Amino acid sequence: MKRRTLSVLALLSAGLGAGAVLAVTREAPGTSATPTPVAAPAEPPGVGALGRVEPASRIRKLTQPGGFAITRVGLLLVAEGDRVEAGQLLAELEDVAQKDASLAQAEASLEEAKANLAKTVAGGRPSELAAQRARIRSLAAQEEIARRDAARSEQLVPSGAGAAAIAERNRAAAARAAAERAEAEAQLETLTRPRPEDVALREALVSAAEAQVTRARAEAALSRIRAPIAGTVLRVYARPGDQVGTDGLLDLADLDRMDVVADVYETDLPRLRPGAEAEVIVPGEPRRYGATVREIGWLVRRTVQAGTDPVAAVDARTIEVRLALSDEGRDALKRRTNMQVQVAIRP
Repeated sequence: MKRRTLSVLALLSAGLGAGAVLAVTREAPGTSATPTPVAAPAEPPGVGALGRVEPASRIRKLTQPGGFAITRVGLLLVAEGDRVEAGQLLAELEDVAQKDASLAQAEASLEEAKANLAKTVAGGRPSELAAQRARIRSLAAQEEIARRDAARSEQLVPSGAGAAAIAERNRAAAARAAAERAEAEAQLETLTRPRPEDVALREALVSAAEAQVTRARAEAALSRIRAPIAGTVLRVYARPGDQVGTDGLLDLADLDRMDVVADVYETDLPRLRPGAEAEVIVPGEPRRYGATVREIGWLVRRTVQAGTDPVAAVDARTIEVRLALSDEGRDALKRRTNMQVQVAIRP
């Protein structure tokens, strides 16, 4: 009996509930439903990433020239923190004296080759030309005398007054005098107008000497380390007497413009655009610095950030995004190159 009573009460409760629902949902006659307001689309979220502080010029690592030679520092002209100008001499390697001597030797060889070329082109000196012309006149006179003697000897042979042998010797003397005069005239021609092949040979020797000078000058320049840009010396790795190692000689960068290089996940790239505003958060400092997206990289790579999260994606893909720091951020972070910071890029 008790069980039946409970069943009846449950049915009555269900009926009352259904009636109440119908009463609430039933519209009153002559009234219209109130439209539900549509929510505005949410603003796309920003992009957060880790980054590092870096000069906009990048860090220039200056080192010795390539090759198998082991080079030591001979002279160091700058210190860490020094401001240098483009082209300024920063250091000299230990072999600079040897390279300068090779350059001087090559320049002397070039001067010798040029002098020989000028001598070949100019021919003989005025005194040599005058002496050769005088020799030609003397040989011409001797030739004329020999011809006369030969002619008289020929006239005396038929009459028996002269021997045939004497006439033969006079003819030979006349021929020899003519040959000597011709040889002297040829030598004069060589003195006044050099042979083209001699000039070509001398010109080739000059070209070879010029190439040697160019090479020696380039090798001497490699022994002097000059600043490729105007900037500040960040760190010196080798000092006078030290061997230049794999770290190079020194690091140089222009600190007038500073960037933050952020590693942004590839899935966040659609929300990035050049010129977007951002904030740079420096760990341990309450102040935030403004920045602007300046450059979006061209290469997606695996992330290089080491994390302690055991469920984090260790093969995540990121791209480098460079943000230009504001003047305030540049002044505050110019001495914190490679410092890790947090970046929040607004949409």
